Amino acid sequence: MRLIISEKANTAKKIAQFLAEGKVKEGKHRSVPHHTFTWEGEETMSIGLKGHILNPEYPEEYKNWQKIEPSSLIDAEILKPVSEKGVANAVVSLAKKADSVIVATDFDREGELIGVEALSLVFEANPKLIDNVRRSRFSALTSGEVTRAFNELVEVSNELADAGEARQDIDLIWGATLTRWVSRATKRYGPAFLSVGRVQSPTLVLIAENELERRAFIPEPYWELDATLKNGGDPFDVHHKTTRFLDEAKAREAHANLAETAKVTSVEQKSATRNPPAPFNTTSFLTAAASMGIAPSRASRLAEDLYTDGYISYPRTDNTVYPPSLDMREVLTFLKGVEGVGQAAGELLKKDELKPTRGKKQTTDHPPIYPTGYVSKNALRDDQWKIYQLVVRRFLATLSAPSKSLRTTLHFDSGGEPLTTGGTVITEEGWLGVYPYSRRADEEIPNLSEGDEVKVVSSEVTGKETQPPGRYGQGRLLNVMEERGLGTKATRPNIIQNLYDRGYVHNDPLIPTEKGMGVAQALKDFASEIASHEMTAKLEKSMDDISEGKTDKSSVVDESRDLLREVYKHLESSEEAFSDIVWKGIKADETLGECPNCGKNLIVRRSRKSRKRFVGCEGYPDCTMTYPLPQKGTILPTGTKCEECGTPEIKVLGGRRPWITCLDMDCPKKIEQRKAAEEAKAAKAAEEEKTKKAAEEEASEEQLEKSAS
Repeated sequence: MRLIISEKANTAKKIAQFLAEGKVKEGKHRSVPHHTFTWEGEETMSIGLKGHILNPEYPEEYKNWQKIEPSSLIDAEILKPVSEKGVANAVVSLAKKADSVIVATDFDREGELIGVEALSLVFEANPKLIDNVRRSRFSALTSGEVTRAFNELVEVSNELADAGEARQDIDLIWGATLTRWVSRATKRYGPAFLSVGRVQSPTLVLIAENELERRAFIPEPYWELDATLKNGGDPFDVHHKTTRFLDEAKAREAHANLAETAKVTSVEQKSATRNPPAPFNTTSFLTAAASMGIAPSRASRLAEDLYTDGYISYPRTDNTVYPPSLDMREVLTFLKGVEGVGQAAGELLKKDELKPTRGKKQTTDHPPIYPTGYVSKNALRDDQWKIYQLVVRRFLATLSAPSKSLRTTLHFDSGGEPLTTGGTVITEEGWLGVYPYSRRADEEIPNLSEGDEVKVVSSEVTGKETQPPGRYGQGRLLNVMEERGLGTKATRPNIIQNLYDRGYVHNDPLIPTEKGMGVAQALKDFASEIASHEMTAKLEKSMDDISEGKTDKSSVVDESRDLLREVYKHLESSEEAFSDIVWKGIKADETLGECPNCGKNLIVRRSRKSRKRFVGCEGYPDCTMTYPLPQKGTILPTGTKCEECGTPEIKVLGGRRPWITCLDMDCPKKIEQRKAAEEAKAAKAAEEEKTKKAAEEEASEEQLEKSAS
C-alpha cells in the first residue's frame, strides 16, 4: 500500500479525487479522515495533517517564568513532542501497513519541515520505509497540476526542512529568552507579559522611529491662493502657479492683484500610457489586499483557503513571471463564467497572441498567484469573493493592453497673476477596465481655448502647515520589511498581527502605543542587536544558505546562540534602566485623562481582591472618584473628552474592531444608546412573535383542511 501525506485534510481529499482510478473509499482512524483509492494499479491511501504535528518546546523544568533564569534557555535542550496526537496516531497506524510514502505537503521551507516531521513518526513506526520515500511538489490544487506533480516525483529536501527548523529553533530561543527577561525585569506576567521577537522587535522599532520623527517634526506655515472661475457652465477651481507662498504678505498681495476676469494664456495637452501591473507575488498581493481594507494576516488566511479549495495557485511565492508551461487560454476559458469579468476574459481569448507582463523577480519554485478554478459568488463568503476577484482581475490585467490618458492643463492670467488648473481623463481603459483598484476618477475641466476670457467668481488665501511624514500602513510596512530582510513572505503578516495582539500598535496606518514606544526605545538602548534589521537579515541569509546546502543547521543555530549571549550580557547590566523606560510608556497608556472632581490624573487601577481593573483618581484617598472599565481588551487614552458628559474618552482595542467610549456609565449619550438598543431588541422580538403566530395560524388552517378532507 502506498501512503500519501499532505498538509491538510482538504488537500488529501482532493489528491485522492484527482488521482483515483475509480471510486474513492472514505475512512477514518478514530476522528481523522483518510481516503483509499487505486492509482497506477496500486492501492493508495491519502491522509491530511493539521500543519505541524510536532511542537518545539522546552522541558517541563524550564516552564516557571519567575523561578528559572532566562539565560538558561539559550542552551537548553529543545524538545519536539507531538502536538496533534490524533493525527499522529493515524499517520503511525497507516504507516505500519505502507510499502512506500509520498510527501505532498506545501512546497516551501515550512511545508518541507512539516513533511519531514511526519516522516520521523513514519520511520519510527515502519523503519523499512526510510528507503521508499518520494516528494510531490505542486503549485495549484488542480487535476492537471497534481497529476503532473505525482508523475514527476522528486526527493525530499532535508536542507529545505533544516532551514525551516533552524528558523523555528532560533525564533523560540530568542523569543523565549528575551520575552522572559523583559517580562521579569518589568514584573509583567500572565496575559500582561511583554513579548520580544527576532523579527517582531526590529519591526516595532521601525514603527517607533517613524513616530519619533513625526513628533520631532516642526511644521512650517505656508499659504495657498485659490480661485473659482466660471465661463457660462459649471464653476471650476484654479490655484496660483506658486503652489505654496512662504510669505503671507506676498500671498495677500497676489490675491489683491486678481481682476474680475481671467484670460486663458495657454492650453497644454499631454498623452500618457500606463502599462499593466506585474503578476502577483505574495508581497504585492498582500499590499493590494491591504489597500482594500483587508489586513495582511486575514488576506493570507483567505488566500490559503482559496488555494486548498482549488481556486487560486499557491499564495506564498516571490515569483512575478508566469512560467511558459502555464496555459493562459485554459485559464481564460473558465474565467468566462466568472461574474463581472466574463466578458473581459472572452475578449482576451480573441487575441491571436497573449503577452503577459513580467515583474523583476523570477524564481522556479512557484508561479505568481493566479486563478486556477471557477467559483461563483454565491459559493464564497464576501471576504473570500473579494480576494478571489482580486486575483482574477490581476491575472486579466497582466494580459490586457496598456491604458491611455490625456492630461489637459489650462493657464490663466488675472491681473498679472498666473493661475492654473488641470484634469486627466482616461481615453483608452485598457487594463484599468478589468482592474479598477488602481483607477483614479476622471478630472473634467472646461473646454477652453487660448484667449478665452472667464469670470473670477471668488478667491481666497488659505493658511496651512507642512505635515509630518506619514505613518506606515500595513501594505507599506510589508514592503519595507521585505526591503530590509525582516521575516519571510509567509511570516510577515503574522508578525504585524502580533504587534496588534500585544498592544504595541493600533489603527491602520499603525500608531504605536506608549508601551510599544517604551519597549522599542529600551531595546534600542540596551539590546541594539535585536532592535536592528541587520542582525535578523543576516540570519535570514544564513537560513537561505542552509536550504542551498552551503552550511548546516546546527552551526547557524549555535551562531545565533552566541549572539544572543552577548545581547543578554548587555541587558543584565541595565535591568533597572530598561524597566524604567518601559514602565514610563505603560503608565502613559494607563493615564486616561483629567479627573473632573479634582483635576489630577485618572489612571487604570486593579482591585486587590478581584484583580478587576477600574479607573481611579491619582489623588486617592483625598479624591475617591472611580469609573468602571471593560475587563477585556487594551485600554488607551484618546486625549479627548465626551461632548455630552465631559469625562475623558478611551479607545478599547480587542474584539472585531476598536471602539471609543467615555468613562461615565450615566452619560446621556449612553442612556440614549441603551434605550435605542432596547427598542430595537423589543421590535425584533415583536416581529419574531408576529411571524411565529402567523406560522401557527397557517399550520392550524392546514390541519383543519386535512381534517375536513
